[in-house]
Amino acid sequence: MKKIFLVVALIATAWIKPGFAQSSQTQSLLTSYYDIKNALVNSDATAAASKASEFSKALASIDMKSMPKAEMTAFMGFQDKLAFDAKHISETKEISHQREHFANFSTNLFKLAKAVKLTKDPVYYDYCPMKKSYWLSDNAAIKNPYFGKQMLTCGEVKETLK
Repeated sequence: MKKIFLVVALIATAWIKPGFAQSSQTQSLLTSYYDIKNALVNSDATAAASKASEFSKALASIDMKSMPKAEMTAFMGFQDKLAFDAKHISETKEISHQREHFANFSTNLFKLAKAVKLTKDPVYYDYCPMKKSYWLSDNAAIKNPYFGKQMLTCGEVKETLK
């Protein structure tokens, strides 16, 4: 009986371990994304640029070899798109230009989040009807990154990933 328990424990550990490594990697991407979003909510172009640069570094440091093949394929499908928009957000201090790239950036990150579980926490997919664009949030309360304080609570949660 002890041998069976030991074998089951070893198999469970081997099966779960890659997910833990990936979870911390993907969580850092999501945290960086939320930092960009929060900077845009505050209309802080300098902080948004800095946080987008951090996102780019986190994206480049993802260890694809530690992921299951299906998840690795999903990441590879979005890596260039996410890198493109993060680079553009990081290279400008013009908030309107950052927000334009943030719309595509958010859409692509949401598609990735649907394909690969990025976090154990809920991810809220919010919609701004004035901009006709989406963003991700770690909180159900609406804080609109497209208009900042001008229309802070404009929008609604369209979907929640759990």
